[in-house]
Amino acid sequence: MRPGPSRRLLLLLFLPVWGSAAAHNGDLTVRPTCKPGFSEQDYTAFISQNINEGQKLLKVKFNNCAGNKGVRYETNSLDFKVRADGTLYAAHHLQVPSKQLILMVTAWDPQTLGRWEAMVRFLVAEKSQHNGHKPKGRKALPGELAQQQSDTLLPWRQHQSANGLRRQKRDWVIPPINVPENSRGPFPQQLVRIRSDKDKEIHIRYSITGVGADQPPMEVFNIDPVSGRMYVTRPMDREERASYHLRAHAVDMNGNKVENPIDLYIYVIDMNDNRPEFINQVYNGSVDEGSKPGTYVMTVTANDADDGTTANGMVRYRIVTQTPQSPSQNMFTINSETGDIVTVAAGLDREKVQQYIVIVQATDMEGNLNYGLSNTATAIITVTDVNDNPPEFTTSTYSGEVPENRVEVVVANLTVMDRDQPHSPNWNAIYRIISGDPSGHFTIRTDPITNEGMVTVVKAVDYEMNRAFMLTVMVSNQAPLASGIQMSFQSTAGVTISVTDVNEAPYFPTNHKLIRLEEGVPTGTVLTTFSAVDPDRFMQQAVRYSKLSDPANWLNINATNGQITTAAVLDRESDYIKNNVYEATFLAADNGIPPASGTGTLQIYLIDINDNAPELLPKEAQICEKPNLNVINITAADADIDPNVGPFVFELPSVPSAVRKNWTITRLNGDYAQLSLRIMYLEAGVYDVPIIVTDSGNPPLYNTSVIKVKVCPCDENGDCTTIGAVAAAGLGTGAIIAILICIIILLTMVLLFVVWMKRREKERHTKQLLIDPEDDVRDNILKYDEEGGGEEDQDYDLSQLQQPETMDHVLNKTPGVRRVDERPIGAEPQYPIRPVIPHPGDIGDFINEGLRAADNDPTAPPYDSLLVFDYEGSGSTAGSVSSLNSSSSGDQDYDYLNDWGPRFKKLADMYGGGEED
Repeated sequence: MRPGPSRRLLLLLFLPVWGSAAAHNGDLTVRPTCKPGFSEQDYTAFISQNINEGQKLLKVKFNNCAGNKGVRYETNSLDFKVRADGTLYAAHHLQVPSKQLILMVTAWDPQTLGRWEAMVRFLVAEKSQHNGHKPKGRKALPGELAQQQSDTLLPWRQHQSANGLRRQKRDWVIPPINVPENSRGPFPQQLVRIRSDKDKEIHIRYSITGVGADQPPMEVFNIDPVSGRMYVTRPMDREERASYHLRAHAVDMNGNKVENPIDLYIYVIDMNDNRPEFINQVYNGSVDEGSKPGTYVMTVTANDADDGTTANGMVRYRIVTQTPQSPSQNMFTINSETGDIVTVAAGLDREKVQQYIVIVQATDMEGNLNYGLSNTATAIITVTDVNDNPPEFTTSTYSGEVPENRVEVVVANLTVMDRDQPHSPNWNAIYRIISGDPSGHFTIRTDPITNEGMVTVVKAVDYEMNRAFMLTVMVSNQAPLASGIQMSFQSTAGVTISVTDVNEAPYFPTNHKLIRLEEGVPTGTVLTTFSAVDPDRFMQQAVRYSKLSDPANWLNINATNGQITTAAVLDRESDYIKNNVYEATFLAADNGIPPASGTGTLQIYLIDINDNAPELLPKEAQICEKPNLNVINITAADADIDPNVGPFVFELPSVPSAVRKNWTITRLNGDYAQLSLRIMYLEAGVYDVPIIVTDSGNPPLYNTSVIKVKVCPCDENGDCTTIGAVAAAGLGTGAIIAILICIIILLTMVLLFVVWMKRREKERHTKQLLIDPEDDVRDNILKYDEEGGGEEDQDYDLSQLQQPETMDHVLNKTPGVRRVDERPIGAEPQYPIRPVIPHPGDIGDFINEGLRAADNDPTAPPYDSLLVFDYEGSGSTAGSVSSLNSSSSGDQDYDYLNDWGPRFKKLADMYGGGEED
């Protein structure tokens, strides 16, 4: 180090209360167990101002309760180091610039990751002392410390040169300030005093910044701006905040910085003010019954909010009580540090004790019950089942009874006892038949609720074959037995099952019996004997037979011996035959109590004989009256089957002779032939042509069939004409002419009726209107057949044809003849009245105005719609068209009306001076 500075910032530490509390806290408690840490929290030693490199200054004592193996030491100063044995020495040659030097020594255990700190205070001895020379590194006595200890620190070093003072920007580390939590005050309490050596020259103001001062939480610490004394204003809570980092500032009265800010570290000293808290109040664990000692069960965990590096936060566990205390009061133990619960004794048996309730206590202060705080939790330990009890039958023999020919019948219930956990694989029973049932008539099913074995018949037993069964059964569990457990001799039992005889139905040995014979056998022929067998050999019973189904009623059966005879001729071509087979069902019944019956089916395959003559096809045909234009293809149908069918022989009979004279047959193949005209012309008509058809049976059968042939005139394509077809149907010429005349008369009558209706309609439209001379104010309005259409119609003012404003002239009209163009008296819809009163002097403007009004009138029909003028309203707002004459002055020129066409000719004649028609 270089020579010291000329001006200094002084730090005055006031720790009379906190220091004694921290120093003597460990002395007041005598702990039976080892507590890791330094032997003292504050070491003090005198040193000279000049220190050589490697010079030993002090030795700190530390114990981690494990022989200090692997413990490492560190300091917060680069000028000093600590050896493994705790000796503190100078890292290089240095000169102490102040009367006091403070640094922190830290011990770190890499195994537990614990850190412990102690403060070392070096006091620089005066020269007179050095003349007397106390031993180096000797700890000062309390009296000496009180006399020689300096109250000032120099965080900033000052260096003096020939030119004066020069600041070196390398600050000392101020040791942390320790404040115990939960202090009772009074507040505020002074912690430290900060003072600059410039306060003799100028007025200085002090301030602090940081969390706890001007940052939330606010005003935990404050400072007297004049004296530099820093205070704590309220009790501290380490669990809320364990440390504070503040910065102290010194400025002049103008706010100019006088000294660089210094860092102040304030640590809250932990007090044992928090009980351990279990994560859960109830822990659930399980362990197999029969587990060996040392078997892990569960882990309970408690957390302490106090400092875990001190005894305040070191939690130890112990078991308080165990319920029940069977078979031992100490069945479990707990690791005091980890909270692991393990078994400590043998004898866990779920069948005796299924659950243990263990009360676990967690205590801080390393488990010291005198000074530590405690809390408890409940550990519920369930003893889980293992298959250490084989199932056993409740009795050695069982019996049952079953009727023969019955299945899915429970004949015996086997009961077992198993002390393992019900409805678990260790308890569920499985039954097996070891012997006595080689054919597999029985099986044993387990009742899932009662665990009983139900002996069930799965294959019908026959009393005549087996009257009793002796079964040997064995029971086991779904889960295998635990290691070392043997099957019990009571896991095997015997089951005796008796079979009872019942009346069984007779049965036909050959059911669906098939016989073959030719059709057409005579009535009374014996076909076969269809007999049944009664399985009840030990019962004297008689069997009687009867028909159950005989669709054609062709058969009879003997009631005593089952002989079947024919009751009618069997016909293979009958509708009751399917694929040449006839089926009949018979019933065989015994006279037992109750009687039993069985059915049998007899199938008769009928062999075809040639008993059906062929039939000619088609029955009707059509041919032209001249040969070589078309022919008729003919064939035959035979109800028999091969070989009693084709090929067929087609021939014409010799009688009558006209058949062979007019017709001829040409053979095409074995099944088809052609019928055609032999002569050049045959008069149109319907002819019955007989044809003899013979099959190929043995003996062959023939049939004479008649085919109706229509002979008609044909066109060049060979098709019959209409007249020819009629003629061929058998109508004569007179009949045809009469039919045509009737058709012509009917058409003429229809035509005359239509003409008459047209004429009547025309007369109705051209009929003059019946006009009452007194009311005729529109004698110039004519009725036309044309009701709509052209563009010229749009020149009319449609508003003039609407209902007038008054109906007085209609209501006052005397009864009598009415005009056909008048509307009957009654309510009618009101339409808006158009402003269409024309100027009497200009008929053109009047019409144009009316046209525009009609175009804009929503009630007016379109120009191309059907307009009906039969009823033109009961009046007009414009009055009669003849009123135009009265408004004429006489000198108006209306000759242009002649140019408007024939529709305005009447107006032109009236106003233009023309002559009337």
